[in-house]
Amino acid sequence: MYMGRVTGSVVSTIQHPLFDGRKLLLVTRLNLDGSPTSAYDICLDDVQAGVGDVVLVLDEGSSARQIIGKSGTGPARAIIIGIVDQVDAHS
Repeated sequence: MYMGRVTGSVVSTIQHPLFDGRKLLLVTRLNLDGSPTSAYDICLDDVQAGVGDVVLVLDEGSSARQIIGKSGTGPARAIIIGIVDQVDAHS
């Protein structure tokens, strides 16, 4: 699980039935200080996130499929499970 920032959307004219009715968003991973890294994921959106939102991403395929109610195998690996309002870090 990690925090990331939604940087774009993904449009596909042909897709797996698992994605029917779901948005795909491009999410850039963030460092602990909030700065972007070079890593990214294409994520299913379960919370109606938008470009610019800081989000919480679950990046484990089996758990992602459980959240959307699809058991077995499928091409889902990462899913946005929350929009982050604030982060308080204490050292």
